[in-house]
Amino acid sequence: MTTPAAPVRIERDGDVAVLVLDNPPLNLFDAATFDALEARVAELADLTDPGRPDRARAVLVRAEGRVVSGGVDVTVFAGIAEGPDPAGEGGALWARLLGIAQAVEDLPVPTVFAAHALTLTAAFELALACDLLVATERASFGLVEIVVGLTPSMGGPQRLAERAGSARAKELVFTGERYDAATLHGWGVVNRVLPAEGFTEAALAFTRRLAAGPTVAHAATKTVVATAVRAGVRAADVVVPAVSGALFTTEDLRSATASFLADGPGRATHAGR
Repeated sequence: MTTPAAPVRIERDGDVAVLVLDNPPLNLFDAATFDALEARVAELADLTDPGRPDRARAVLVRAEGRVVSGGVDVTVFAGIAEGPDPAGEGGALWARLLGIAQAVEDLPVPTVFAAHALTLTAAFELALACDLLVATERASFGLVEIVVGLTPSMGGPQRLAERAGSARAKELVFTGERYDAATLHGWGVVNRVLPAEGFTEAALAFTRRLAAGPTVAHAATKTVVATAVRAGVRAADVVVPAVSGALFTTEDLRSATASFLADGPGRATHAGR
């Protein structure tokens, strides 16, 4: 008897950990997919731990198949609505899914979501939890929960508001429309729109480039930016001396400054963790 493949898996490409959604035909987020996603994100936290000698220095999230995801399997919502405590079970689901999104945000390395095609609901919210979102010109995105009487609750609206402003976030959710990558690039939601031809390799190459950078400094950047967005510029100023001061202890900085002084601008390199 063949054991079904896990709907979410982790692959390794050198310094890059690749989280792959693979639940054909539509990569729907059903109960098994949420379970697998939660488990794999916990594994990513371990794989990116600074204490690991083989740590992953960047994470790429991508999907197999014709679409990135057709959204959530509606039977998940129906089961809760028909249960004995819909509000309690619904709240517990959202708390769990927000925990997954926050765990992705808290990974101490750059994270990139690659969208090659239709990306709906939970997949889009997962993309918004990543640091950067790259997409093909064929990709489209939507938070379409209004069709089942819900609002997106895996963190999508608030993260859209971070990137595009509150009015754009409300427009996207209120209308339930699908938006192409070019439109969302103009809104500041999509970072880069890339050709469909060779997109998977291009997204991986982009992530490899981030992985080759100063990992601890990238983690400091994530801390400073997140603090500024959520608590203000002055609050970010407060954390800078500690998080950026610690960078002077890293091999990245020591090797890069030595290389700069020896080799000159434009040729400096680093080799650290």
